[in-house]
Amino acid sequence: MTDHPDALREAAETMRAVRERCVWSQQITHRDLVPYLIEESHEVIDAVENGTRADLREELGDLLWQVLFHAAIAAQDPDDPFDIDDVADTLTEKMVRRHPHVFADSVANTPEEVLVHWNAAKAAEKRSRLSVLDGVPRGMPALALAQKLVGRAASVIPAPGSVKGVAPASEAELGDALLALASHARANGWDAERALRERLRLLESEVRAAEVG
Repeated sequence: MTDHPDALREAAETMRAVRERCVWSQQITHRDLVPYLIEESHEVIDAVENGTRADLREELGDLLWQVLFHAAIAAQDPDDPFDIDDVADTLTEKMVRRHPHVFADSVANTPEEVLVHWNAAKAAEKRSRLSVLDGVPRGMPALALAQKLVGRAASVIPAPGSVKGVAPASEAELGDALLALASHARANGWDAERALRERLRLLESEVRAAEVG
């Protein structure tokens, strides 16, 4: 581990200098960075699943650079500026609030009890939301989005029907089944991503209708 206590501050100052002095970086907007953020996130995942410790350290740094870049852009906003310190302060306040068993008097002796505290704090923060589906980022990959929406929808409507035939009994079997479905879609000229997204739109409509009454 590094013995440089100001390494994060130095990284932030490096990003600030790049933003101010690099003609390419000066033109970049939050929207421009989105593809890079997605790419760097996937590279971190690849390092976790297939890489070395050195790979993971490097890719986490690249992902951190994206956060610093967004914060440097935000700091120059004429109407509502914030910088990396504001981001860090907001994060710290939220994590302290969501861990009352660590920073307050609540007790949690099991992971399940931790989740109770976490979900209660999160629900209190999101009281302005009108639907259990609010706040789910629709830009997620369809399969990840499906799992997220199904989890949220479970408190409102019954879970979607069971898989026809024999249901997978493990993650490995689930992988085989998903691959077989993708192959089946390709053989029939279907777009598997679009098919799932269209079904998710229907699920969302069903949930919102049930919430209204």
